[in-house]
Amino acid sequence: MKKICFAVFLTALTIGGFAQTKKPVAKKPMAKKTITKKNSVVGTKSGTIQRLKTQLDSASYAFGSSVGAGIKSNGIDVMSYDIFMMGLKDAFTGKNLILDPQKAQKVINEALVLAKKNKFKMNITEGKTFLEENKKRAGVQVTASGIQYEVLRPGTGVKPKATDSVLVHYKGTLLNGKQFDSSYDRGEPISFPLNRVITGWTEGVQLMPAGSKYKFYIPYELAYGENGAGKDIPPYSTLIFEIELLKVNGK
Repeated sequence: MKKICFAVFLTALTIGGFAQTKKPVAKKPMAKKTITKKNSVVGTKSGTIQRLKTQLDSASYAFGSSVGAGIKSNGIDVMSYDIFMMGLKDAFTGKNLILDPQKAQKVINEALVLAKKNKFKMNITEGKTFLEENKKRAGVQVTASGIQYEVLRPGTGVKPKATDSVLVHYKGTLLNGKQFDSSYDRGEPISFPLNRVITGWTEGVQLMPAGSKYKFYIPYELAYGENGAGKDIPPYSTLIFEIELLKVNGK
């Protein structure tokens, strides 16, 4: 997971196009007080109206709302506002911080992992439920690490080692059947070192004799984990691969 520090949230402030939309204020009958154009009007949850009377007020609100949006976009939707403001003030005034930068970074990373886990907990639950039921099917075998597999076509060739390079055809799908990759669709197999792919592949393909075709059911921990891969593989996804081991290169 990429490190995310306070500076990341602050970089959101440089995003172009950030602007406040001014809402016209309806005139009240007999109102004697006029509203100057310099004052922005902000609605609060309590229903009260608060004015941003100075450039400093507006800038302060803009910084706060932008940092808040940045934090929320990372899945953090609950915050202790008093403690947040204490940390902000301590950093601004140069006070000794309760958490040093290294400890603060560690806490942030842990909070982000937990937030992502909560956001994608359905993927975790669906994966565990699927694997629990799938292993009961006839022909499905389970490794010590939790990979499930079945032999679609046996082979008689040599089995590769983790340090070998292999030539394979394959296709990968999510539990809902959506295909995210296929060498068959590209019209040519792919060659790669077996120790340069996800753990589920490294371990699983070593079980295969050349010439065989297996179907693997790989838990997220042995696939792309908490990060997923691009737009097609969400975080915490259990993956299904059909793999055809054409040959172990050089053997």
